[in-house]
Amino acid sequence: MRRTLVDRAEDVRALDDLRAQRPAHAPQLLVVSGFPGIGKTTLVSRWLHENADSFPDGQLYADLGGHASEGDGGPVPATTVLEGFLHALGASSVPADIAQRIALWRSLTSGLRLAVLLDNAFTAAQVRPLLLGTPTGLTVVTSRNHLTGLLADGAAIHRLGALTPESAVELLAVGGGGGRVAQDPAAAREVVTLCACLPLAVCLAAAQLVLRPHRSLSALAESLSQNQGSLDVLRVDGEAVVRSALDMSYSLLPRDSAALYRRMGLLPTDRYDLFMLTAIGVDGATDGTACTTGTDAVDTAVGALMEANLLEETSPGIYRFHDLVRPHARRCGDAEESASQRERTLRRFIDWCLSTATTAEGMLTPSHRTLPRERPSSPVLPTPLADSAEALAWFDTHRNGLMGAVRHCAGAGWHTSCWQLVDAMWPLFVRLRPSEMWIEAHHAGLTAARASNSRDGEGRMLTSGAIGLRNAGRYAEAADWYVQALDHATSDGDVRQQAQAVNGLGHIRLLTSRFSEAREHFERALRLRESIGYQRGAALSRRRLGETALATGDHRTAARHLTRAHSELESQGEGYEAARALALLGHVLACDGEHEGGTRRLREALEMFREPDAQSEHWQGRSLEWLGQAAQRQGDVAGARRCYEAAQDLFQRLNPADAQRLDDRLRQL
Repeated sequence: MRRTLVDRAEDVRALDDLRAQRPAHAPQLLVVSGFPGIGKTTLVSRWLHENADSFPDGQLYADLGGHASEGDGGPVPATTVLEGFLHALGASSVPADIAQRIALWRSLTSGLRLAVLLDNAFTAAQVRPLLLGTPTGLTVVTSRNHLTGLLADGAAIHRLGALTPESAVELLAVGGGGGRVAQDPAAAREVVTLCACLPLAVCLAAAQLVLRPHRSLSALAESLSQNQGSLDVLRVDGEAVVRSALDMSYSLLPRDSAALYRRMGLLPTDRYDLFMLTAIGVDGATDGTACTTGTDAVDTAVGALMEANLLEETSPGIYRFHDLVRPHARRCGDAEESASQRERTLRRFIDWCLSTATTAEGMLTPSHRTLPRERPSSPVLPTPLADSAEALAWFDTHRNGLMGAVRHCAGAGWHTSCWQLVDAMWPLFVRLRPSEMWIEAHHAGLTAARASNSRDGEGRMLTSGAIGLRNAGRYAEAADWYVQALDHATSDGDVRQQAQAVNGLGHIRLLTSRFSEAREHFERALRLRESIGYQRGAALSRRRLGETALATGDHRTAARHLTRAHSELESQGEGYEAARALALLGHVLACDGEHEGGTRRLREALEMFREPDAQSEHWQGRSLEWLGQAAQRQGDVAGARRCYEAAQDLFQRLNPADAQRLDDRLRQL
């Protein structure tokens, strides 16, 4: 959608003045409210871009989905937005608790000259956890509502009005009707009046002039006036105005573009790419016949939608609808596509999700895919991914669409596709750690696996879902899922899954300081894994045994387990896991009086955690903290301080509790 900014000079000055009036010591918070389609996002985005020099630490954006339907997940929770923001700021580990996320957000942004745009907010309560706590940054919120509740947080509110008729006519001309506007200014004024001078509606009308170069402005005005009702109503209901303009734009689309538009509206996603759209097809038939067109035809149809201002490209090859256009596309799909075609479109979308997720999974976590997947019911091509970085970026871009696909499968009774898609999304969960999504997806996947009588799927959902619950700090629920997984695997005689469940239960015991029980579970998991020759799993159980012995002060036993775990993991090419075992071993040796050997291993592990294959800021911080402790035991206060300060710098971006612990250590030197 074109981002033309016409006659907003007074609004820009108002934003400048509101920002300048804020006390120097107070956090800066602006709210821009107004009708849907009035240009709030366009205005604020352009204003922030023009003031980019004031925010050298960058700008963050989040669509809060204030008016998303329940089927689309509703408004985006603040905890989900915080998760994305924290990852964007470099946090490799995000706390599960909302209060801890807010604390980490405030800690990471303290002193930063950062701009944050919170678009399409629903309530003040949704916004409040996302506010910056520093006067050096700026938060701008857009909303259809006034959000007066934010006045208590120091907000300044600017109400954005419609364009003047003169400015709306100028926008119509700039958008593509320049010659006809000059020839018939009275008809041009009638068109913008029928559009209530809303920028989105005027841009849609202008696009029709581009698509129909011989159409007169009076004919356009006549089309807009049909079935519109009272102009007084239109002036206060932005959605009604835009809906009329959308109806007209849709009616003038080429056959294939219209088919693609309404089928896109059926999909439970907020981002589209060319291969996804090729999967659902652009054949304009509505009788359920197969779609045979390829990427060239889809590319042409996408171009027509962009030309009509119905679709915008957010990044190369990635497209989205305006939040008023998407519901219109859905209504068209529901009304005009046959039941069989609606099902076929959604089935092809699910097949594309599963096919591309499986490809990305193979690149990011090749050892994870041990269960067979059903073949797509239609010849769907996955989106091509060049490397693991592209694979992870694909998961990140399409995470909402993938979760929408899981929800649709669950509701439609497509049980096998549901749990298999959740299984294929494992790299998204383990690398991006969207905790709420992780848990919701596995609840749906577990129900689906049971409904499809898939014993393998049920076992996988229980163990991988338990990890999500554990990471969220929901230990009792995680333990219950592990117990169910253990009973399930025991009934099936699946030794590997038994060991996975037992090891998981041991980890819960370790995290809750029940060390004797933890040791028993890890020893049992070790025996099971050794009995089937699962060497990697056995080495991981030994590492957990080493951690348990360390927690109880049994350094000799810990060193024995960790030495062997490190050797075995290193021989298997498990660089990251081997580095973790090595760091733990170094810490144990240093605690046991072997200062030279311990610090040498800690420094070696630290360097490994700085390399791409095993990079981890969290483990860099732990290694530095342990090196600081080793130096402190030797009376090297200066060396301890250097290590603690370096660790604290890392933990301030990762976890407030860890950063506070380092602060305490520094004060005690």
